[in-house]
Amino acid sequence: MNYEKLAVWQRAVGLSADIYTETKHLNDFGFRDQLTRSGLSVPSNIAEGMTRSSHKEKIRFLDIS
Repeated sequence: MNYEKLAVWQRAVGLSADIYTETKHLNDFGFRDQLTRSGLSVPSNIAEGMTRSSHKEKIRFLDIS
């Protein structure tokens, strides 16, 4: 299955982009970095999980995301 067609992945990518946009003016760089990295981890884990060959590994990555 192509993860890019998943509605949850599309929403997570949109949220990640929104986080980058809304935090670009924050002066607390550590906080901004933590927010943007955590926002990007959701679609990244979905994508990685969908590329795994075993069902168990896919579920693990989806659970992490």
